[in-house]
Amino acid sequence: MRERIAHLAARLMAEDGIEDHALAKRKAARQAGAADSRNLPNNEEIDAALRDYQQLYHEHGHRERLHHLRNQAARIMRQLAAFDPHLTGPVLSGIAGKYAGISLQLFADSVKDVEMFLLNRRIAYSCGEQRLYGGGTERAVPVFIVDFEGTEVRLSVLATLDQRAALRATPTGRPIERARLAAVEALLAGSAR
Repeated sequence: MRERIAHLAARLMAEDGIEDHALAKRKAARQAGAADSRNLPNNEEIDAALRDYQQLYHEHGHRERLHHLRNQAARIMRQLAAFDPHLTGPVLSGIAGKYAGISLQLFADSVKDVEMFLLNRRIAYSCGEQRLYGGGTERAVPVFIVDFEGTEVRLSVLATLDQRAALRATPTGRPIERARLAAVEALLAGSAR
């Protein structure tokens, strides 16, 4: 049942654009008729099922979309170089679906520095926040949401001291994987072959 739920959740994420693992798990469990939610698959199991699903049903289109998103991310990262941007999320891990946006972590002494950067370049944005966990504490991190050529880009702003911190999306989850521009360019060079 656990494997079935993982595959159903992966399909929901790939086809319906659900990015929240918890929401995909709950919907998949309901579809599978699983009353016991204590034995749901973890995020890593769903990500593995999602990779399998994309390889089976969307291999060519997925590869093109992922290359396009990584290329956009690299271009944005060059513009935001002053904030040492790091790519995170599905675009980095390779499981970005057809509705995926780009997630970047920026490091600045002040959130206002990033806001002034956006304002000075007349880049429209909306604000939000993201919960991250590190060092045993939960933190609300400011997020600027911008549109880059039709793709939503989420800019999470962290303190410069957080560059060395192992941050997590959930209290017990794995540290968030992140990559600097050079690593993203290496991914692009590898996928161009």
